[in-house]
Amino acid sequence: MIQLTQVKQWMRQHGQRHVVELQIWDLVLCCWLLGWAALPGLILLQDWLMLPVLLMGTLLPTAYVRWRCRMHRAGRLRCDWLCALQ
Repeated sequence: MIQLTQVKQWMRQHGQRHVVELQIWDLVLCCWLLGWAALPGLILLQDWLMLPVLLMGTLLPTAYVRWRCRMHRAGRLRCDWLCALQ
């Protein structure tokens, strides 16, 4: 599991210089939260067709961080907040 708190704190401290990145991270966290918050309703309503969507939402922060790390290592995208994860 990635350290969501450390990345979010870094984003808040450096958000003036990285406005788009801060907005993308907020969107990723909203999807993550919606994935977890909608899970009880999904179970109660037994709407199993939405289960893959909710699972993708809960796994989105990890997938996003891994994708950014890969792009940073390849030199295709600079990622200044990687230092917050170490």
